[in-house]
Amino acid sequence: MFAQRRDGRVAAMQYLYAWSINPPEHLAQDLDYFFANLEQPRGHYAYAEEVIQGVILHLEDIDTRIKALAQNWEFSRIARIDLAILRVAIFEMIHRTDIPPVVSINEAIDLSKQFSNADAKRFINGILDRLKDQTGRDARKAE
Repeated sequence: MFAQRRDGRVAAMQYLYAWSINPPEHLAQDLDYFFANLEQPRGHYAYAEEVIQGVILHLEDIDTRIKALAQNWEFSRIARIDLAILRVAIFEMIHRTDIPPVVSINEAIDLSKQFSNADAKRFINGILDRLKDQTGRDARKAE
């Protein structure tokens, strides 16, 4: 299950990165194409699909949180890949209470190490750590 969830986070981040650059006219068709071109069958990426749909549905709230938490940083200057990673993690921290916030933070940092530059992990950790303190949840427990 953990491998599937990690694969799901990677796929969600990759899709949301591409989506931020070129939003499709027909999301369902675009998702069909995206999942058809991945290594595993679409069912393996059920978590990715949930995260993608959730991020897009809650995009305004998620981006508002990023803008508030990215102190002294212009939103438009945030690298698209870092934005995709943040959106996945923030969606999890706010809308998936079955996942402890520290897990979402650690996964986001791992994604940044794999897909972004060396400075990204500090930036992403700083934003997510501030959000963790605002959630009112025990950061190490699922609810």
